[in-house]
Amino acid sequence: MKAPRPDRLLRKSVEISARISRIMRGAHHKVAAAESLTSGSISCHLGAAESSSEWFLGSVIAYDSEVKFSVLGVERGDVITAGCARQMADGTAEMMHADFAVAVTGAGGPEPEEGQPAGTVFIAVHTPTGTSVAKHRFLGNPSDVVQETTLRALQMLEAATINLARVPDAASGSDAVSTTRPGNDPHSGEPQ
Repeated sequence: MKAPRPDRLLRKSVEISARISRIMRGAHHKVAAAESLTSGSISCHLGAAESSSEWFLGSVIAYDSEVKFSVLGVERGDVITAGCARQMADGTAEMMHADFAVAVTGAGGPEPEEGQPAGTVFIAVHTPTGTSVAKHRFLGNPSDVVQETTLRALQMLEAATINLARVPDAASGSDAVSTTRPGNDPHSGEPQ
């Protein structure tokens, strides 16, 4: 399978960010982000969307574990976990007084980290009704993993903003798991 063209992923991410902007402006809600392996990619997309100053509060780039612990209040320990992603999202929402917060942490590759294979990513979305976390495995080089993580995080944020009543119960403890090759996105509507 060929790697996706970066412009396809960028186009999809820009389109999703534009829809998030319309939803947030219409609902008068605020969004924030906390990013580790994506190093600001999600925030760049949100900040570039129309009228972002009305709804996007900002982000914390918490690439180093100590930033996760000291700034976001993540419990010390492994940081490539569902718990870390959840604490990053909740900590960011609390710190910035955001209605919604998206957070990502993972092993971008090319080597495994903390016993997690390269491409393992946890994405959390905090909403007014709770916080959900999904585990993904993206295949490809580190750049592919960052692009796919950015796209999937924006998709999850958009879904949460549209379907407030359907946000998964954080207390259930279950995390969705998916394995995706670069460009092999089941939500894209493109042949797989």
